[in-house]
Amino acid sequence: MVKIPNTFGLTVTAKRLIKWPSQQALFKPDESFIIVGAGSNLLFVDAEFDGQLIQLEQDEFIIEQTASDYLVTLGAGLNWHQTVKRLIDAGIDGLENLALIPGTVGAAPVQNIGAYGVEFSQLCESVTGYNLQTQQVETLNNQQCQFAYRESVFKKQLKDKFIITQVTLRLTKNWQANLSYGPLAELNNPTAIQIFEQVCLIRQSKLPDPAKLPNAGSFFKNPVVEASVFNQLIKQDPNIPNYPQADGKVKLAAGYLIDKAGLKGAVYQNAKVHQQQALVLVNQGGSCGVEIANLAAMVRQTVLALFKVKLNPEVRFIGKQGEVDSAQFLDLLIAENKK
Repeated sequence: MVKIPNTFGLTVTAKRLIKWPSQQALFKPDESFIIVGAGSNLLFVDAEFDGQLIQLEQDEFIIEQTASDYLVTLGAGLNWHQTVKRLIDAGIDGLENLALIPGTVGAAPVQNIGAYGVEFSQLCESVTGYNLQTQQVETLNNQQCQFAYRESVFKKQLKDKFIITQVTLRLTKNWQANLSYGPLAELNNPTAIQIFEQVCLIRQSKLPDPAKLPNAGSFFKNPVVEASVFNQLIKQDPNIPNYPQADGKVKLAAGYLIDKAGLKGAVYQNAKVHQQQALVLVNQGGSCGVEIANLAAMVRQTVLALFKVKLNPEVRFIGKQGEVDSAQFLDLLIAENKK
């Protein structure tokens, strides 16, 4: 048995560890597996994972150029934040808004990570990996990755069928600052490194360091609701933050809803809603995954009752046999707690 790394500070084990690709021959395709870098976006709801833990070794860092762009190919095992800084130090800008997001490069396309007005999908040229069904290395272009808000083909059709080994980014040489997120708008004609530093300061002020207080960052996705739902909400609260979408729907701030529900500092066993950032659930010490999930269920139920809006986890839930539907898992807990 091997311990599975995770930023929630949970003690979880897998049957065996496989380093990919050096130990690829040990992989058993008929057994369940999970790919874990830092485990920064995972909640293990069982103490054991009855399968294989894969950790990626790829650390390529290849820069090519066209007249207008940099094409940057990155190994999936690289640390994301360190890679962002490495590129900026090399004079290649474009990822600065995504600074200090925990995890590895290989995890970025799965979740289509995003922050401060930028999403991974906007910069992704292609994703390369090993297709377990065809047993071939394949490259998917941006469109084939089917990116959406915190979604991708790697969470749907290719879930448990594709091991990402590389990503290639296209970063323009005609860089322009993206200051669409509120606090960044205060910057006056900033450089990429200044945006990078500001994003780091904002994240450090809002989000607890997992090394000091175990957490997985933002626990819930920002909900996207129909215009009719939003029209009712704004009558209820004229100050509710809102972000109109191209399809007529409206994105809301999950943290704001949780805060307005009076849940900052709410506790379930040893799990707690962070007092400074309502979107973050923390392990105060000795908590198990189900306790954290129960706290999340309480948050989901309370926000639904007050605002008629369902919050869905951004964090992925892993059970004994593999990933489980996080929203369904929370609804089952809610049902059990009502008995």
